Amino acid sequence: MRTLKTQVGIVGAGPAGLLLAHLLRLEGIDAVVLEAKSRQYVEERIRAGVLEQGTIDLLNEAGVGQRMMAQGLPHTGIELLFDRQRHRIDLSELTGGRQIMVYGQHEVVKDLIHARLAASAPLLFGVEDVRVADFGSSAPKLLARHEGEEFEWTCDFIAGCDGFHGVCRDALPDSARTVFERVYPFAWLGILVKAPPASDELIYASHENGFALFSMRSPEITRLYLQCSPDDDLANWPNERIWSELDSRLATDDGWQPNVGEIIQKGITPMRSFVCETMQSGRLFLAGDAAHIVPPTGAKGMNLAVSDIRYLSRALTSYYRTGDETGLLHYSTTCLKRIWRAEHFSWWMTSMLHRFFDHSPFEQRIQRAELNYFSTSRAGRTAIAENYVGLPWTD
Repeated sequence: MRTLKTQVGIVGAGPAGLLLAHLLRLEGIDAVVLEAKSRQYVEERIRAGVLEQGTIDLLNEAGVGQRMMAQGLPHTGIELLFDRQRHRIDLSELTGGRQIMVYGQHEVVKDLIHARLAASAPLLFGVEDVRVADFGSSAPKLLARHEGEEFEWTCDFIAGCDGFHGVCRDALPDSARTVFERVYPFAWLGILVKAPPASDELIYASHENGFALFSMRSPEITRLYLQCSPDDDLANWPNERIWSELDSRLATDDGWQPNVGEIIQKGITPMRSFVCETMQSGRLFLAGDAAHIVPPTGAKGMNLAVSDIRYLSRALTSYYRTGDETGLLHYSTTCLKRIWRAEHFSWWMTSMLHRFFDHSPFEQRIQRAELNYFSTSRAGRTAIAENYVGLPWTD
């Protein structure tokens, strides 16, 4: 077995792990990043595409935002569609100039991988049998196999950024783990279409057949979603049915429709809310999807991961600069305030916009009254705007 040392061992080369490694390197802190998948898989894995203002700012401050600023699509508003009418939420006007950026998570990952490799910093893909050990001690260990060779890294700290199905959360003692979860009775059928977006802004549609979302990935690629059953099968959704449902759910009195084109990707994503309130144990810290999942309606998934990493990187930097452990000791508490705020917003947007087929007529009318208020009242629109662009950081 080959034995090595590093200051911070990072499991997972998604946006959380890569951003943490990058921010630490800027502070002169050594880290190794271990990823089970191949580089190609990680760079092509399509995920979220809406960045909050704080995420935009942090990527720019870290020196990895050049391509985002050149190729991303800045948005100053979103639209809510119901009863065949679109209602615009002016994000910038309601939040003092804040906005969002449509820029795919996989593009952020590409930028961070490029920066790490350009710095010749340790980043290993295709790592097998990753294990974390001794994180209750002052010398936690990462064990893994890479290209047929067994490795052991002795670290000061370990960051579990390995996603919902990773090994780090499962390494926590059962007695110390506190988990909250809600599984929703629907999923999203998502498609990528080779066609220019027919609108400059995202459109969230509430319809009696179910929710729909109009989005985009680039000036040439449209992203569209339809509410469906979580146990549905893609075979039940031929292209003709998809376009028919999109036409129905996105229909407006002015005749607007999304542009039709070749469907180049299809997938069904179940929806859940999940929080593991045990985000740290000894010298093991969880971040991103390893600690929490939100339904995609509020566009918070990757932004919450960035928030975790901002707090964790600052806490580690403070420790290495001054020996102050305050930020590390309070990491979970600090992160969870923002996590639960985002969980609530994502749950609320999901509940307001989706069709619950077991709802009574009374509940359906209550849902519609809520949607009408929040789309027409300035106070309601402001509440949506403030949460959607991301609440300011609290330090």
